[in-house]
Formats: sequence, structure tokens, C-alpha cells
Amino acid sequence: MSLRVSAVDGLPEIAPGDDLAALIARCGEELLAPGAVVAVAHKLVSKAEGRIVTLADVTPSPLATSLAEDRDDGDARHVQVIIDESEEIVRADRGILICRTRHGFVCANAGVDRSNAPDDAAILLPVDPDASARALRAELERLTSHAPLAVVVTDSFGRAWRRGQVDTAIGAAGIPEAVDHAGRSDRAGRPLVATLPALADEIAAAAGLVRGKASGDGVVVLTGLEHHVTADDGPGAAALIRPTGEDLFR
Repeated sequence: MSLRVSAVDGLPEIAPGDDLAALIARCGEELLAPGAVVAVAHKLVSKAEGRIVTLADVTPSPLATSLAEDRDDGDARHVQVIIDESEEIVRADRGILICRTRHGFVCANAGVDRSNAPDDAAILLPVDPDASARALRAELERLTSHAPLAVVVTDSFGRAWRRGQVDTAIGAAGIPEAVDHAGRSDRAGRPLVATLPALADEIAAAAGLVRGKASGDGVVVLTGLEHHVTADDGPGAAALIRPTGEDLFR
């Protein structure tokens, strides 16, 4: 099996209300084909959906003001947006905020980011990244007649025991979130018990190899994964979130 990972060139800066599917279909016309997987940086989805907060409109709480004192930017308005997007602040230390979002993601700053955002603004995660992926997939299939396609919405997350960030799936449609090998055997004939590759995350990470944060390449098309692409939307990336009762580390 061979895998091809290609960035889509020529996309404009995305603004609220833009037809993201139409832009991808036009700029990625030569790359899209039945069975292709389209990995989209969440900021493009968030911008198109209007998930942008103007910081001048934010009034920080005493908690936000206190937490901002240890942060490099010292901007309590930014911290307030993070608090507003969080279900729980898991850890606050040395200016770092690790939060559990309403989606269930555990990540820095609840996914609220000011990089590549308009001046004095912050970009939020989509309200429902899986729904965003499903809608984008349906429209891309309609516009291109290249069904089935798959869509993965990505964001860069840190890892608890390793330095650096890796692109991760926060939304998915048309691709299994994971591939369960339990019950199969390894090459020596031993049964596999807990082998569950997170396919959607692996796709997101592969897309990150050709999409630099500063390059503006927000959409990547992967071909060679046709055997994984499904006719139905599937359970989405939310299925990868470990239930709190199974979490041994919090």
C-alpha cells in the first residue's frame, strides 16, 4: 500500500460565512477522488463557522485576572475566554492551563488560540467538530461527485509525557475513528488483546507533516486509504475520548 499526502494550495484567508467546502473543492480539484481523506485544520472550520471572539468584548473575572498573572501575555481577557470554553480546569501551573472542554477534550487553553487569528481576537474550537466534519463531507461529495470521501478535522495537542505537539483528530466523518485488532493474532500466532490504533489521529498526524503552522496550508488530501473510507459517517472522533471512569491519570 502507498500513501500520498498533499497540501491543497491556493486557499484564501477564511472569513466567517465563507463556503469552505466550495473553496476546498475548487482548490483541491486535482487531488480529490473517491476514497480520498480530506484533513482540515480546525481553524479554517472555526473561522468559517464564526467561532471568533473579539477580546475587546470580554470582561475578565477575578479568577481570570489571577490566572493571567503567571502567563507570558498577561491578558486576562484571553484567560476568560479559556474559562468560558472549559468544563473543568484540570491543572493550572506556571501559566499553563490544562482544561477539559465541553466536548471532552483535555488540552491546553481549551483549544482557544490567538495564532493566525484576527487582531485582538481568539479562535475557538467548533461547537461540534464531528457535525462540522459530516457537513463538510456531505457538501464535498455533492460538489465533486467523488463519493465516498472522508473528512478529518484536526488540532494540535500536546502529550502528557512527551514534549511537542502532534496534530490530532477532533472531528471525523467517513473514516473509522480506530481499528480494533483485538481477537486477531500477531505474526507469532499470539492473540492481540489491546491493540487499537487510533486511525483518525494517525491521519491527522500524517497531515501535519505537510502542513506547517506558519505556511497557511490548512487542508491536506490523503490518498491510499480507500480501504478505510466508509459510505456512512461513522461514530466520529468523539468516540476516541476516554470516559472519565476509565481515566487512570486524573
